[in-house]
Amino acid sequence: MENTIEIEEITKNHVLVDVREKPNFEFGHIEGSLNMTFDELKTFKTQKQIVLVCRNGKKSEKFRVQLLDFGIHALVLNGGYMAYLAKNKDSVFLKAESSLQKKFRREILTPFCKAINIYDLISPGDKIAVCISGGKDSFCMAKLFQEIKRHNKIPFEVGFLVMDPGYSKENRQLIEENAKKLNIPITIFETDIFENVVHIEKSPCYVCCRMRRGHLYNKAKELGFNKIALGHHYDDVVETILMGMLYGAQVQTMMPKLHSNNFKGMEVIRPMYLIREEDIIRWRDYNNLKFLQCACKFTEENYKENINENELASKRKQMKNLIKSLSTKQHQIAGNIFRSVENVNLATIISYKDLNGKHHHFLDSYDKICGDE
Repeated sequence: MENTIEIEEITKNHVLVDVREKPNFEFGHIEGSLNMTFDELKTFKTQKQIVLVCRNGKKSEKFRVQLLDFGIHALVLNGGYMAYLAKNKDSVFLKAESSLQKKFRREILTPFCKAINIYDLISPGDKIAVCISGGKDSFCMAKLFQEIKRHNKIPFEVGFLVMDPGYSKENRQLIEENAKKLNIPITIFETDIFENVVHIEKSPCYVCCRMRRGHLYNKAKELGFNKIALGHHYDDVVETILMGMLYGAQVQTMMPKLHSNNFKGMEVIRPMYLIREEDIIRWRDYNNLKFLQCACKFTEENYKENINENELASKRKQMKNLIKSLSTKQHQIAGNIFRSVENVNLATIISYKDLNGKHHHFLDSYDKICGDE
């Protein structure tokens, strides 16, 4: 008996059984197919020929062999759900995935995996909520998580979480359309953050950021996740270091992972930590994708009023322009800033705080140490 079947050969004498996980099935499936686990399949009674459907056929083939022990002869849909989508829908997601595997492997996929390894971002048994804001960074991160999940070298679970803080109808629609287009099964939950911060005059962006993070932690924990993944990249880290020095009078960085102080057992990870923004932009443009630039209501209102773009420039934008300007003469500027917080010499620091918050000053041990510059 032939073990595979093409989608064009499916008739009323066949019953399609999708063996993918329930969230993926609910996000999109072949019309008329049933969603079952292996245990359910073992006891499934039908007079029709069973055709197993998974993402690409590999899981279906595994199930097909195991079902033989129960006297059940099933077929496998050749190429799985991906082949069905490629033949019946816009295959933008296939090009996006392929480009991460091949064209942008060195610039994006490899540093993504490297960050996970060197910063120990994923542990066996983790349940990770990939937080999608609607921009290029978070959507790229979502596709990268799908890529490493398929190889499953580390057993972990992943879900894709979208928080709507009060998006306009157009922005909400764009996020949903991109998720469909890129085949990312998102879970959306709503908050009224924009409405709560719109009247705050002092540091509304800071308050908004803190509230968004809190809502993400809370929803992720409610859904059983123990980590949230954010899409901050290499350039965000560099800009944060400079902002801390120039505006905060302190040396600090955006950490690749942090334990939550307010949500016990929860952790934030940043697996895009080593990926350059310019490469994410190239991936976006190569695939002709359009993402949200900024969904903030303050920005939307300012643009509607035709306020000059310079008046909207944030501190982060200023840092980005400064780094770009300096890099025209010295290409290693961004890299040097990034590595500066990895090469801190405490003997040359006037004062610092340790992990317990205790303040140390160089005069505390000055007379005990000998040395020339």
